[in-house]
Amino acid sequence: MRVDAGLHLPRLLAVARGDEPADVVLRNTQLVNVASGEVHAADIALAGAHIAAVGAGYHARVEHDLGGAYVAPGFIDAHVHIESAMVPPSEFARVVVPRGVTAVISDPHEIANVVGADGVRFMLKDARQSALSVYFNAPSCVPATQLATAGARLDSTDLKALRAEPEVLGLAEVMNYPGVIQGDSEVLAKLSLFRGCPIDGHCPGLSRAELNAYVAAGVGSDHESTSVEEARHKLRLGLRVFLREATSARNLRALLALVGPASERRLCFCTDDRHVPDLIDEGSVDHLVRVAIDGGVDPVSAIRMATLNVAEHFGLADRGMVAPGRRADLVVFAELRAPRPEAVYVAGQVVAREGRLLTPRCPAPVAFTDSVRIDWDGISFGVPDGGPRIRVIGVVPEQVVTEHRILPARIEGGCAVADPTRDLLKMAVIERHLGSGRVGLGFVQGVGLRRGAIAGTVAHDHHNLAAIGADDRSLTTAARAVAEVGGGLAVADGERVLARLALPIAGLMSDRPYEEVDSALRALSAAAAQLGADGRDPFMLMSFLALEVIPALKLTDQGLVDVSRFRRVPLFAQ
Repeated sequence: MRVDAGLHLPRLLAVARGDEPADVVLRNTQLVNVASGEVHAADIALAGAHIAAVGAGYHARVEHDLGGAYVAPGFIDAHVHIESAMVPPSEFARVVVPRGVTAVISDPHEIANVVGADGVRFMLKDARQSALSVYFNAPSCVPATQLATAGARLDSTDLKALRAEPEVLGLAEVMNYPGVIQGDSEVLAKLSLFRGCPIDGHCPGLSRAELNAYVAAGVGSDHESTSVEEARHKLRLGLRVFLREATSARNLRALLALVGPASERRLCFCTDDRHVPDLIDEGSVDHLVRVAIDGGVDPVSAIRMATLNVAEHFGLADRGMVAPGRRADLVVFAELRAPRPEAVYVAGQVVAREGRLLTPRCPAPVAFTDSVRIDWDGISFGVPDGGPRIRVIGVVPEQVVTEHRILPARIEGGCAVADPTRDLLKMAVIERHLGSGRVGLGFVQGVGLRRGAIAGTVAHDHHNLAAIGADDRSLTTAARAVAEVGGGLAVADGERVLARLALPIAGLMSDRPYEEVDSALRALSAAAAQLGADGRDPFMLMSFLALEVIPALKLTDQGLVDVSRFRRVPLFAQ
């Protein structure tokens, strides 16, 4: 259980008793009380970073009349990969804190898959200079599997060292569920190391005996449910279910029917992977709260799922509710049924107003700039004819799961090629950590490009260089454009680079302000849309087409992976 070490108890008690004036009193508020399930009038007295009292009769050196505005606890994101926003933690805080998010539980396995434990410590250090409370779970699966080539490996010894960091709460999503179920010794060593701590799960579609074994190993949560039936089955076996609304995986609305008086206390909200444009246009956890309320969830219940439920699950005893002794992380808003933060307090101080952080920007150091190592002389995108039918990754709109399709191949000049008339595009995953020259090749349907190509070094979770295109020349141009800047994203048409974003920090994150990242991402999406790309974010979509732990068919540098069987399969189907 984590309690804020900055608590000055004698002073707090003196203010609570009324013997000393508070530092700040918030008057004329409507308190969203997630403990009692009520909304009621209250004054809130603050002493330093904490809440001393809730009620009338308190005085202070400074008084803020909130004019009847609602006050709720600061929102907590139950599971997020900060790297997916393509900015480091201190810059991520500039985006989400003004939206009422005062704490997150982050899994830094993206950077860990590129540079190992040094990357995790980079994230820890950078997060400490921000207004956001960033807690971490130690990455459990680096690499995610042996079916892709990552840039690093974390074993139980590495995790034991990370466990000593004060911000580390538990073990991050255990994606190697076959290893858990079969009792793999290294997987069990990691689980044993974090016994008694929060252990996050990752088990899309798992059920029956296999799910029983997975839960019996000590896993406590899951954020991969895509249907009410799947989520309810996991609830019945004791898992806490995180309802996710990411950039690509938009599952929240489909799961709202799960929310009820009996289930609500076992549910939390998480954003998982969100790009900056979505954080700006929609929001973070605040967006999930609004979506839930709009879908019929009681406002207090929705806010509880974003605050108290998360705090209790992760043992954050000093957060999650507005009550004496709790840290004064607060969100102020005018509309209960559509809460949009007008002011945000962190540790008793106003840090954001009207969507803007009031504290100055602290630039993150640039590190891990030499993370793209490719032997271009050994790279070829040609696919020799191997038969009339090919396996194709089928995109499922707004989901990270895919379909395993079998389609006729288009053969030209003795090679299988893309066929944009059928929305059948070529995909390549180039190993970029070791310079091995290895390339996985396949085909995907549902991206929409009619010409040109997109490429990027963000490819979960191994983060090799992925590219999708309508022709090999465009594929080559886009892939090289990314490598030339030390990692990033690019759109190309033939030999022309139409748009590009450099991500010099491990090929995953920018060192620039989030506003510049936002502008570049919008330009990339617009360029891809001009070439025919479907969906709001083709780059996030592409990144998950390489993730070999989510069904059904994915592509890594080692080839096509049938995730349901956890093994490689040939491109040409017999």
